[in-house]
Amino acid sequence: MNGFLQNYIGFDGRLNRQPFWISGIVLAIVGAIIQYIIMMLMGGASIIDVNAMMQSGRSTQEIVDMFSAVSTKSGWASLITLVILAYPVAAISIKRRHDRGSAGMEVWIYLALAAIIALIQALGLGMTTTQVGELTVPTPTLLFNIIALITGILGLYLLVVMGFLKGTAGPNAYGPDPLGG
Repeated sequence: MNGFLQNYIGFDGRLNRQPFWISGIVLAIVGAIIQYIIMMLMGGASIIDVNAMMQSGRSTQEIVDMFSAVSTKSGWASLITLVILAYPVAAISIKRRHDRGSAGMEVWIYLALAAIIALIQALGLGMTTTQVGELTVPTPTLLFNIIALITGILGLYLLVVMGFLKGTAGPNAYGPDPLGG
């Protein structure tokens, strides 16, 4: 168990795929629980039943306002969760990048972009309204979409590199091979 907890502490050394995936899954579950608790403490659900709202006689503007409120609360919950989990996420990710011979700077860039997205959403700057016929619908802003696209591409790259590609065989600049090769 001590070795497992070491995965989340510090940035030195290397981490192979199996402990990376196990540590990542644990963090994902913990993050989902934290985010759920934060949303409940903020008095908000993360799902809106649009059909029920429309049948209740609410105006389109009321529905748009509710979407905006949920989006803002979700942004704050995401930002708080990210701040809580940034260190352990960075620790396992950078150690995994070390196993592939990289310093892991792109992990910090990814976390910064994720924080920017959450902050934009939390401040209500990521959404606007668009008129579609007679209906006003909430839509993401162009800036939000661009940052989200860049973050998604970087996240996909990191997923492939850290989650699926084998580490450097033998010792490298970041330490001995965790598989003993």
